[in-house]
Amino acid sequence: MSTPKIIRTTSLGKPTITSPLKGKINRFYNNEAVACNDRTQDLSTLGSIDDIEYFELAGPREKLFFNPEEVTVGIVTCGGLCPGLNDVIRALTFCALESYGVKRVLGFKYGYEGLVAKYYHYPIELTTDNTDEIHEKGGTILKSSRGAQDTDDIIDTLIHYGVNILFTIGGDGTQRGARDIVEGVKKRNLPISVVGIPKTIDNDVSLIQRSFGFETAVEATWEIITNAHSEAKAYRNGVGLVRLMGRESGWIAASAALANSNVNFCLVPEVPFDLHGEHGFLTHLKNRLRSKEHAVVVVAEGAGQNLFDTKLGSNKSGNKNLADIGLLLKNEIKTSFKADDIEVNVKYFDPSYNIRSRRANANDSMYCLRLGSNAVHAAMAGKTNLIVGLHHDRLVHLPISMIGARKTIDPQSWFWQTVLQATHQPADMRDG
Repeated sequence: MSTPKIIRTTSLGKPTITSPLKGKINRFYNNEAVACNDRTQDLSTLGSIDDIEYFELAGPREKLFFNPEEVTVGIVTCGGLCPGLNDVIRALTFCALESYGVKRVLGFKYGYEGLVAKYYHYPIELTTDNTDEIHEKGGTILKSSRGAQDTDDIIDTLIHYGVNILFTIGGDGTQRGARDIVEGVKKRNLPISVVGIPKTIDNDVSLIQRSFGFETAVEATWEIITNAHSEAKAYRNGVGLVRLMGRESGWIAASAALANSNVNFCLVPEVPFDLHGEHGFLTHLKNRLRSKEHAVVVVAEGAGQNLFDTKLGSNKSGNKNLADIGLLLKNEIKTSFKADDIEVNVKYFDPSYNIRSRRANANDSMYCLRLGSNAVHAAMAGKTNLIVGLHHDRLVHLPISMIGARKTIDPQSWFWQTVLQATHQPADMRDG
């Protein structure tokens, strides 16, 4: 039998120190792997079973690279808020201190700014006491910021505080920064492990099945959409218009439409649409109101950007700024119906920050605990330049370099076809 093609993550060196978990857990994960279903073609098309690629399974290793008693851990949170940030911070802290007995855990404030001396953001020493109840709250106790910082300045701070392991909690921009830190410490020949926990409420990290906070976000939309439905039904030609997160990927909007079957139109970035014309959105909305006298419209923030003429540049994270599709739809609906002398009552909901800032639900909280613990297991074994995430129901180590284009909805997928069936909206709302 041939050797499996396992995509190995970078290691700082040979692990030689026996884990303090020996005798306390039932098993270690030393060489186990799981097939990379997102990178491997349908098995029937493969020339050989040897073509199957595998990711390393996450989990505690029997041998460690770092001596726990000498380890200082650093944690940083970057980018926008997301349910579960405090849960991950707590999981990292508890696993590092209680399971491994590291020397100390430092939380660096305001994202990568906290790792640059000129901003004077002194770190917080995290303990099991001051993190004991943080998972009951939304937001992040470490605060956050956007934007890259000078890599050499960051490494100087890590050296100053004696940080051996840095955990970066954030999206693709954050993990690009983590990759740069890895390259920087490698040039200086420093044995510092950098492990990422991918964070994006949009659930758009490539190869990662589900990002933490996503389920909480979808759950939070249920009541909002229900309220929009109630508002729409209470007025003649009522339209409940709900704008949700989703810059380039419409996973929240589409999942919300499936979770709450009151949605009649779901507009996402992956499926272009026109406003006007025989097949445009407004024509279909008018047809809906003629027959049912109410409608619920859910739109992802990145949908319909082709309808705007202006270019708004990018934010500090490198993401392009978006025009407000929610307000455009609200105004265009009113203008179009007025031109046709048809009464319409639009009730507009934009709950984005209400959703981002809430605490994680039970399932997300459990997921955050697993992510944090397994990130610590990987780092203590000397692994670096990786993220920990869920891949086909298994937690794996994924090299940061493999994070590619954002994960988006395939308009031909069964998932999107289910959305079309649930909403009864046309598959194509383009006029030409």
